[in-house]
Amino acid sequence: MMARRFVADFDSSAAMLRALASFLHGRDFPALGTHRHTHPLFETLLPVVNHLSVPLREAAFVRGGLAEALTPRALAHFDAEALARWVVARYPRRRYPAAVVGASNGALVHLCAALGIPWLPQTQLLSVRHDGRVLVDEPLKDLDFAREPARRLLESHPDLQLHHTHDANHDRLLLRGLTHFRVKRRRLGAAYVRFLEDVLEPGATLFVSECELRWPTLRQGERHVFQQGALGGASPDEYYLGGPRVEAWLRSQGSSHPRWPTPPPDSDSPEAEWGFEPALSEDLQRLARKRRWRLRRIVYPEPEALSPLVADLYRHWYRDRRMPLGQLLVESSILLEPWWALRTGAVPFWMVLNTRPSARALEHYLDASEPWDALFLMLCSRGVDSLGMAPLQRWRELLSRGLDRGELVGVDEREYPRDFASVVRYHPALKRALAPRHAMPERMGLERLEAFLRQHGDRYAVRWHDTDTRPRHSSAGVSSSWMN
Repeated sequence: MMARRFVADFDSSAAMLRALASFLHGRDFPALGTHRHTHPLFETLLPVVNHLSVPLREAAFVRGGLAEALTPRALAHFDAEALARWVVARYPRRRYPAAVVGASNGALVHLCAALGIPWLPQTQLLSVRHDGRVLVDEPLKDLDFAREPARRLLESHPDLQLHHTHDANHDRLLLRGLTHFRVKRRRLGAAYVRFLEDVLEPGATLFVSECELRWPTLRQGERHVFQQGALGGASPDEYYLGGPRVEAWLRSQGSSHPRWPTPPPDSDSPEAEWGFEPALSEDLQRLARKRRWRLRRIVYPEPEALSPLVADLYRHWYRDRRMPLGQLLVESSILLEPWWALRTGAVPFWMVLNTRPSARALEHYLDASEPWDALFLMLCSRGVDSLGMAPLQRWRELLSRGLDRGELVGVDEREYPRDFASVVRYHPALKRALAPRHAMPERMGLERLEAFLRQHGDRYAVRWHDTDTRPRHSSAGVSSSWMN
């Protein structure tokens, strides 16, 4: 329970962990995996928020974020190993043919669900309450506030790397009361090692999820960087340098700033939420070599690059099982449902956000794939008409490409993007929309994944590498392409 209070329910890493763990326990994922005894109350109360005025609704959203946030004093009691023990305790204790460690990714959750294997996240979010003097459009004040809590955190955790993020675009409401620390593991730690050694079969495969996305940062120390902005809608240059779009948008938000005042970046780092920190690779190679596991790196340039591959893998799998192939389930951010995708024979396509770049990623996939009978789309509301957000008309245009149906699932179009009840409404709406029901399949064998990659792998912007884990005296890693 001590570790649980450091977990933010609405974080991508936590939501994806819960979704996959629920699936491996043979359960679906209602209300983002909130406790089964409390989520009916959650489902009843949250829709009431949608009936409030916009200022009250935004205030309720901020209060919800603050309820998950830590005070600087509470942060001083953070224990990364205790949190790691909480992570591994989510999964059923049984033998697995493989596991994944590394970057968070919604498409990866579906890959793991198909293979019936766990994923251990490298990155986790710590939300920290600030003192009220931090202004949303003045990132340097946030940085000043966070320096001392960050110093204490890193001093007590020499194996963590801290990415302090300030995204006044997507997180505009939450930044009124809190700041975001994302910590990345540079070492596996005892809990992760013990779990992998206990559950992986002899000769198992250890996959590494390596998202190569990087972002300009301001370096604050050896293991501490400050990231202005985040992926989705606005470019790094717009966050740091401004521009016409930024100036117009800030004016529309009532800000007196023509741009966000920050010095130019002095470093380049793995993106805070999605990027993989390669320092962890040494521990992974060492453990795989010790246990004689096969180490396979899944390397992709940005988060959504994995989505077309996983969607097509599902479609081929369904075809081999002689199932209908016509339903595409498009997921957004933390709204994902691996259980019902497989129960209904829906092909999952995951998007990072509800922004124009994500809409383009979906459009490119629709252009490249065979026609779909039905398209179903969930949209995650962040409470802000953010710079780069795709309007509902754009999503309706994409949904019109369903030959028979194209539906928004669990979205209140009148209230979007302040449709905060979507985080509970998506689940019952999804169960109503998707059909038919199929028996839950046996997990996909690794050999099926390999056969798919041998035949189709070169179509995707994803590289799969085998790392030589044979015992040797030299510590230098030797990598070769899996496809070769």
